[in-house]
Amino acid sequence: MAEHFSLADCDVIGFDLDHTLCRYNVGCTFSLIYDSFAQFLVEHKGYDRELMSVTPDCWDFCFKGLLLDLEDGNLLKLGEDGTVLRASHGTRILTVEEILETYGKKRKWKHFKTINGTFARSGKYHFYDNYFDLPGALLCARVVDLLDQNRNVKKYEFWKDVIASIEYNYKASAFKEDSGIYFPSVKKDPGKYLLRCSESVKDWLRKLKNAGKVLLLITSSHSDYCRLLCEHILGEDFEEIFDMIITNALKPGFFTQTPQQRPFRTLVNDEEREPLPSLEQPGWYSQGNWNHLNELLKKITGKSEPKVVYFGDSMRSDIFPAHSYNNCETVLVLEELEVEASQQVTTDRKDSEPLEKKGKYEGKRQKMWPVLSEQWGSYFVDGVTGLEGEGETQVYTWCTNNINTYSTIAIPSLQAIADLPLDHKFPRFCPDKPRFTGYYPRPPAALVPRPSEPITQE
Repeated sequence: MAEHFSLADCDVIGFDLDHTLCRYNVGCTFSLIYDSFAQFLVEHKGYDRELMSVTPDCWDFCFKGLLLDLEDGNLLKLGEDGTVLRASHGTRILTVEEILETYGKKRKWKHFKTINGTFARSGKYHFYDNYFDLPGALLCARVVDLLDQNRNVKKYEFWKDVIASIEYNYKASAFKEDSGIYFPSVKKDPGKYLLRCSESVKDWLRKLKNAGKVLLLITSSHSDYCRLLCEHILGEDFEEIFDMIITNALKPGFFTQTPQQRPFRTLVNDEEREPLPSLEQPGWYSQGNWNHLNELLKKITGKSEPKVVYFGDSMRSDIFPAHSYNNCETVLVLEELEVEASQQVTTDRKDSEPLEKKGKYEGKRQKMWPVLSEQWGSYFVDGVTGLEGEGETQVYTWCTNNINTYSTIAIPSLQAIADLPLDHKFPRFCPDKPRFTGYYPRPPAALVPRPSEPITQE
C-alpha cells in the first residue's frame, strides 16, 4: 500500500451530505432534534413531561461513539478490545468500582464481538455514530432516569417507543406533509439551523469537476429535504456541481446490498417511480446499490476499475461499508479532530506538515459541545484503572481503532483541505505507522504520546 493519498489520483469523488458537505448550527439543531423525540414520547406514549426540560449543562452528556446497552440502560465508552473505559446508568456516570462490579475485573462488554468489525445492528444495543443521532443518547439516558425514579425496572422496553418517534418525525412523507416537528421547523427558518458552505469549499468542488473528476452526492435523506439543504448551503445551482445525486440511499445498505434488494428508482416531483434494471446515464436517482453505480462509473471514466474516494462522517454508514465492501478510499470528516487537535497548535514532530503547506484550518470552535465532553473525556484515548494493578493505563478507544482500520485519512472539515492543490499528498493510515499518521492537518493532542506517557496497545 502506498504511504500517501492524493485526490489527483482518484477518478470519482463521492460525498455524504449531513455533517460532511452540510454543517449545522449545533445548538439549535440539537435542541430541535431532542425536542422532536421528547415531545412525541410525552404526547403520544405517555412519558413524564419532565423529559421535555433540558438545561444547557445536559448537552455535555452527548458524545459520539457511545453504545447504549438496551438491556441494562447503560451507556458505554469502549477501548479497542471491548474494555469498558467509562459508563453511565442513565445519565449517572458510574464509578470504577461500579464498572468492575458490573463488567468484571477485565471490564469486557458482552456484545463487543458482535459489533466489532461488522457494525451489526441489534435489538440489544445501539451505536451513536453521528451528530444527527446524538441527542437521542441524552434522551434515552433521561428516559432510564425517569423509569428508575418511578419504579424498580429490571428490564427496559422503551426502545420501541424511541423508534416510533424517529419514524414519526423522519418518515419519507414527513417533509412534504409538514408532519412531525423537525422538518416544519427547518423549512420555516433554514438559516437558523444550517451553515452556508464557504466560497472556498464551493470553489474546491468546482475545481474537482473541472479537473475531470466524477462527483457524486450519496445521502440517506429524501430528495425534497436534500434539495432544501443543498440550495441553502451550496446555492440554487448545486445540481451543476454533481454528476450524480442519489437520495434515500439508506446507507450502509447502499454499499452492501445487491441490485435485486435495492434497485435504483427514478424520481418525478420527488416521488419514486419504477425500479431500474441498470443505470444508463448520470442524473438524480433514489435508493440504489453500489454494484449498478460502479458499472455506470466504469462507462463514464472508461476504466475497468475506477478509483473512488468517499467522504463521510459516519463510520458505520459511510466509512466502514465503502472501505470494506467496495474497496473505496475513505476520508472521515471528524469534528472531534477540530477540537482535540486544536489543543496542540504547534508541534516539533518530524511528521508535522510545514505551515505553508497546510490548508485552512478552522481551529477551535466557539462552542465545543457536543464535540468535547467533560463527562466522557477524549474521543481518541482514555485512562483505565483495574486492568493491571492499581495504576491508570492510557489506552486507545474503539473509535480510534476503527479510524485507523477503515479510513484512508481523517480531516476536521472540508474547509481544512479546500485550499490545497489537488495533487497534495496526504500521509495515510497504515498498520505499520503510528496511530496519528493519517490525521490532517495535525493529529489529536491526546494521540501523540509524550516520552513519559506511552499509550498501551491492548
